[in-house]
Amino acid sequence: LNVTEEKFVLDTLAGCTEYKSILDVVVNAFYVQDGRYCPISERNLYIVICYLATFQLEEIGLQHFSRIVKSLDTAKMQQFLRFFFNDLYLNTWIKDEWSHIYNSVYVKENLIDPLLRWQPKVQQLIEKLTDKLSNCSTTVKTSRVTQPKEFNLTVPKPRAIPAPSPAPLPVLPKRQPVSCCSALTVEHMKSHIDVSAIAALQIIFSFVLFNLAPFICFKFLYRIISAVLVLWSQISCEQYLEVVWESVLTKYFEELTKQPQDLIDNIPIKLNTAAILREGALYQRKLEEELKRVENLQQGAGDSSEFLEWQKQMRGKDLEDQLAEIECKRLQGKLSYEEAVLAHQNVTQENKKKADLLREEKAELMHLYAEKRLQEQKEMKELVEQVMEGHKNVKQVKEKIQEYKQQIVQQVCEESGELLRQALEEQEEKNRKRYELIQQIRALESTPSIRHKFVDLTETGGHGLFGEMSVVELRERLALLKEAHKAAEEEKRDQIIHEKQAKEQLILDKLDQISQFRAELGRAAAFK
Repeated sequence: LNVTEEKFVLDTLAGCTEYKSILDVVVNAFYVQDGRYCPISERNLYIVICYLATFQLEEIGLQHFSRIVKSLDTAKMQQFLRFFFNDLYLNTWIKDEWSHIYNSVYVKENLIDPLLRWQPKVQQLIEKLTDKLSNCSTTVKTSRVTQPKEFNLTVPKPRAIPAPSPAPLPVLPKRQPVSCCSALTVEHMKSHIDVSAIAALQIIFSFVLFNLAPFICFKFLYRIISAVLVLWSQISCEQYLEVVWESVLTKYFEELTKQPQDLIDNIPIKLNTAAILREGALYQRKLEEELKRVENLQQGAGDSSEFLEWQKQMRGKDLEDQLAEIECKRLQGKLSYEEAVLAHQNVTQENKKKADLLREEKAELMHLYAEKRLQEQKEMKELVEQVMEGHKNVKQVKEKIQEYKQQIVQQVCEESGELLRQALEEQEEKNRKRYELIQQIRALESTPSIRHKFVDLTETGGHGLFGEMSVVELRERLALLKEAHKAAEEEKRDQIIHEKQAKEQLILDKLDQISQFRAELGRAAAFK
């Protein structure tokens, strides 16, 4: 910028800052009435135009002002100037609001009257802006239509022609019935199968799979099942049951005779300490249960049907109690819901009453505020009149102020002299006390003092503490504590060794007990 433009910008900035209060009155009212949809970011623009129109229009001229207005947005400037240069607004509320900030005479002579003089010429500028808005043609920007483009998809491969369906499988001829010594054929046997035979077959298979499977190999089990199926296809149901029992038992005992009994009973299984203790506890619990059952039988224990009946009755009673409790809870919930609805209605009514009270209080406060506002305006007018009268007696007031200031200066000088004298006396007293203290310290330093102190380890420090002792006693007590700690460690070490030996003996006993139980179970299984 050159010097003239820079000076103009700086003067405008300084003026907008100085007269910000009266400029804000116009701009805020514009945003409330006509500029409701204008962005708040353009507030400074309207403040600058308002300042130029109010204070700088006679200085810069209408031509320069028109150039500035036309360089900006036409619609916004036309809307703001039409609002600001309205005769009704200038003579009513704008004049009243500015009179609250400055003197009403100053506002009328220096602000309102110049604006009213320039109003006809500015009105012509507003009409030009309106014509420009009506004549300007709106150009609609045509958007380029998006042309669809075909996707570059992979072309699928042609499907292979399915092979022709194969020829139907040839039906095999019926096989000849197996010859057997029995008079019944397979078809006759199948036609006479009843439910009891199927149940018996299930019992035999369950016996084979769950009782004999743990003691025989998989190959032998497969051979038993194959033999059972062959026999099923050859003989009748009654003969089938007898023959199956005989064949299964004979093959089982033959297999047992082939294998040594010791190899079956004493299968090497590696057990850790936890497994040994767990298995020993299992056998011990079984033994205790068996002994308890025998003891109950000796004491005349009867059937448990009465107890089961009583237990069933008690459970039914508990179920009825639970259902009654559930019904009670449901009714309580319903009551609580109704109470909550009533409480909600009561709260709503109370809120309405409170809202009515608040409205009444608000109306009363607004009435008081209006009265207070009128009183403040009256006081402000009285203050302005007093200030105007005070301007006439400026010389007398200045002389009174000058005399008052001289009296204050004289009093301050007297008070400062008194304070200075007191400060000097206090400083002299401090120096005298300091000198006496230094003399006492030097006298104490000049006296000879014993620098060597003889220490007796058998005496206490004499500090008056509980449990105070000499160094010799402390050493003796430490020695005794070390010996006691060493004896406790030895005792604990011996106890750990004894516990370890007892645990090893317990594990060995458990192993013996487990081997005995296993031997008994093996003999019982062989006996069965």
